[in-house]
Order: sequence, then structure tokens, then C-alpha cells
Amino acid sequence: MGSKIIGLGMYVPPKTMTNEDLEKMVETSDSWIVERTGIKLRRIAERGSATSDLCLEASRLALADAGVSPSEIDIIIVATCTPDMPLPSTACFLQKKIGAGRAFALDLNAACAGFLYALSTADAMIRIGRGKKALVVGGEILSSVTDFTDRNTCILFGDGAGAVVLSECPDGEGVLSCHLYSDGNLWELIYAPGCGTVNPCGPEIVEKRMHAIRLAGNEVFKQAVTKMTEVSLEALQRNGVSVADINLLVPHQANMRIISAVGKRLGVPDEKVFVNLERFGNTSAASVPIALTEARERGRMAKGDLVLLTAFGAGLTWGSALLRM
Repeated sequence: MGSKIIGLGMYVPPKTMTNEDLEKMVETSDSWIVERTGIKLRRIAERGSATSDLCLEASRLALADAGVSPSEIDIIIVATCTPDMPLPSTACFLQKKIGAGRAFALDLNAACAGFLYALSTADAMIRIGRGKKALVVGGEILSSVTDFTDRNTCILFGDGAGAVVLSECPDGEGVLSCHLYSDGNLWELIYAPGCGTVNPCGPEIVEKRMHAIRLAGNEVFKQAVTKMTEVSLEALQRNGVSVADINLLVPHQANMRIISAVGKRLGVPDEKVFVNLERFGNTSAASVPIALTEARERGRMAKGDLVLLTAFGAGLTWGSALLRM
């Protein structure tokens, strides 16, 4: 047996932060941001919101779309690098909020590649009989780890959540294959150094903004384009299909330059690449499931279509998945 997506849902907070808003906070401009990233606005969670709150809204929609009740869910995996608390897991908070009493729940942190890692994990669990239905969620409140005095990073990130319901299905349908990689030697390209065991939380950490994301933009661009291209080609080769067979490419929404470069290297025409980056920014683990949900809502994919997912994030981590919708 394999697994397939039978329900999709997404949620973003109503509050927006435009490029014009950022102009009032740091030395930047709307034209500079759009030219370098493609982002025009991003959603920001209200103070006091928890990541599990965003995951809850996306999960309710995905469950309703699937026609599945919370009591039928066996597995809950939340991909996030901005959990509600260090412990317990955000997935356990989500389990309580949706009332999925029979499920086992866990968090997974692979940063922006987190949803693909979670999807692969849930798919593998279903394949070995650990459950028949799984709720897989990517949720982030990146505004909580963004330094809004750093003009190079504060323009990038937004908050949101996306969810899918996976159900067992015959082999050859649904999730055809997943491909995951990491390279811890390059961890310093994207990281948030504070509030862990290396640099425990305290006044100095906050004062130095060590809780916030730091990244080496140019090198991240090079690594992201190379790794996402390679792992996408691996998925196609594993399944004996060509780029021409793909109906839609849904990449991690990090930067328009990265998305364009990956599409060009793969030879995927622009009309087959789904992009919603301009309205949400980089939502890390929520990025791919939000994009996947919107792609379906906009009629960009239909039953039986081949859809290729790929993502890249801190770790470094990257991956791909090929789906038959």
C-alpha cells in the first residue's frame, strides 16, 4: 500500500505587512524588494497567536475537504521551526485542539524543507502499517524569529500554515516517491543561534537579536538552485518520467530568483510553475502546502496530474516528492 492526498487546507493570518510598511522600519524600498525577491506583502500573526492556532485552521479545512473526522486520524506530524513551546510538541497541542484522540503526534524540524520531510515520514508510516490516515501540517510564525532591523532578512518572511490529509491507497497512486537530503557542514548559511542549549535564552540573547534568523544570501541562492534542481531530477528519474510529463511544479516559495532559476534548469515552462510568493513571502515549512492548496483552488491541477514538489532550507536540508493527484 501507498498513500495519497485526499484533503488540502491552508490558513494565513489576516494582518498584512507590505513593502511600504517595511520602508518605515528599515532602509529599503518596494522596488528593491520586488526586484530581488518578488515579494510584495506577507501575513503576520497577531501577538499572542501560537503556531498550533494557525495549524488548527488549516487542519480543519483539510479534514473537511477530505471528508474525514479527527477521530479517524492515526498520525499527526507538524513540520515547524517555530513551535509553540520547546515541549510538548506543537503536534500534541494540535491533537488536543482538533480532538484527534486516537492519533500519535510528533513535530519535525527541517526548516523550509520540513513539509517534504513530514510528508515522506507519514507516507512511510502508512506504507508499513502504522496507520491508515495521517494529518501532515507545515506551520510557522516566522515573525517571532525575524529581526525587523535587518533589511536583508526582514523582507523575506511571513506566517501561515498548510495541511494535507493522507490516506492509504494502492501502490502507483498518490505519493510516488520522496527524496530527502541534508548537509550539516553548511549549517551556518541559515541559522538562528539563540534560545537553544548552545546559547540559552536570556536578556543578552534578545538584546543581540540572537533569537532571529541569519542567512548568507548569495551562497544560499547557489545551494538552493543546485540542490532543488538535482533532487527534482532524481524524482523524475526514479519514476521513469520526463520534465514534459509534469503537469505542475510546486517549489518552496523562498525567492522568485531561486524559483525562476530552478524552473529554467529543469526546463519547466513558466506556465507549469506555481508561484504565490508575492502575497505570502517565505513561510518556511508552510510554503509548499499553502502553494499546493492554492494551486488546486485555482484549477492549476486536476485528478491524475503529475505534480512535482521541491524545497530547500536550513540544515542544510532539501528534498522532492512526485505525486499523482
